[in-house]
Amino acid sequence: MQLIVAAIGQRMPAWVQQAWSEYARRFPRPYSLELREIPLLKRSRNADIGGLRRRESDALLASVPDGFRIIALDEGGKQWSTMELAGQMENWMREERGVCFLIGGPDGLSGQCRQQAHNSWSLGRLTLPHPMVRTILAEQLYRAWTITQNHPYHRA
Repeated sequence: MQLIVAAIGQRMPAWVQQAWSEYARRFPRPYSLELREIPLLKRSRNADIGGLRRRESDALLASVPDGFRIIALDEGGKQWSTMELAGQMENWMREERGVCFLIGGPDGLSGQCRQQAHNSWSLGRLTLPHPMVRTILAEQLYRAWTITQNHPYHRA
């Protein structure tokens, strides 16, 4: 099963790249964790924020392969515990199709992204910086996978 994270923003700090690489490396074949970075559009004082959000969201949606389940990371989404995420992952594995997680820019995702998503997931009520979201997401996806495999990584 292929897991893709499509995220607005490039040039993350080295620690984010290292963490991402570490968790992506841990997934054995036929599983994979891939990052698709979409450039953040320039913001100016008089920028049309709604228009920028729509253009970034269009680019995110264009990066989703055909047939993939779309999960929008959104503060208004449902919060899953790690065990609930593992249950979701088991369902996704049974579907035998990939999953693409969408992380919007500083202004979030457009309504179109949220409408096209099969699920909307919130990592919690805290406001997290985008580099941290990528790291937490990669770790939690790996942790959920280990739970589905009865791997000792997760200790509850």
